[in-house]
Amino acid sequence: MYFEIVGEITDIEQIAAGLAIRDLHWLRKKYGKGRWRKLKGRAQVKLQSGALRSAEIHWYAASGIGRRLLKIKRFLD
Repeated sequence: MYFEIVGEITDIEQIAAGLAIRDLHWLRKKYGKGRWRKLKGRAQVKLQSGALRSAEIHWYAASGIGRRLLKIKRFLD
């Protein structure tokens, strides 16, 4: 599903870090070594159809690498 984040991501929480991340080996192989964390937050998203919806977003992030693999977990509206 294609989407674009409109505005800021709010209510950011860390779900997992380091060895607690299931995909850690794959993340390091694909994007490089870093302090990987799995995060979640809320954001306004624009869907491919053009609709604006409020959603819970999950993603991986590492310092120096940035956000990777953003996905919509659920719609909040």
